[in-house]
Amino acid sequence: MKFGDVITAVASWQVVFILVHTVLSIALIPMNSYWGFNVDSIVSFLISALTVGYVFAGKIREESRMISIGKVVVLSAVLTMFAGMIGVSATGHYNAWVDENLQNMYSTGSWTNTDWVAFEHMMLVEWTVFPVVYALAFGFIGLYVGSMRKSSTKTKE
Repeated sequence: MKFGDVITAVASWQVVFILVHTVLSIALIPMNSYWGFNVDSIVSFLISALTVGYVFAGKIREESRMISIGKVVVLSAVLTMFAGMIGVSATGHYNAWVDENLQNMYSTGSWTNTDWVAFEHMMLVEWTVFPVVYALAFGFIGLYVGSMRKSSTKTKE
């Protein structure tokens, strides 16, 4: 795959991901916010990668299949990492959920500022690393399976 094809595949992946993620978020997150978010992310990465793998199957097979899939998956994982970091860290004290969990877990002790910062940093890492792992793992699986379709061009004998 040429670099332009990789960029187009990653952009397509992100568009499909956002569409699927939005619909599944509406359906799953109100049921159980933590597990709903994780299931939503996993399914969204898998469906978007399957779709892109199917659509770009011809381009993926132009050169080594593993190299082409690797290029798309790594670039998408990097984009996912930056999107996650910007989305979570842009709001500063980003999540009241972190505070609520800390107060529920350790309601008897008092937390210092260092404790709060360390815990929020740990949550920032978790909310950045998990989507990257999902993008790498489920992206590879989805692209590999999606690109397995047979070529639709017929050769004349």
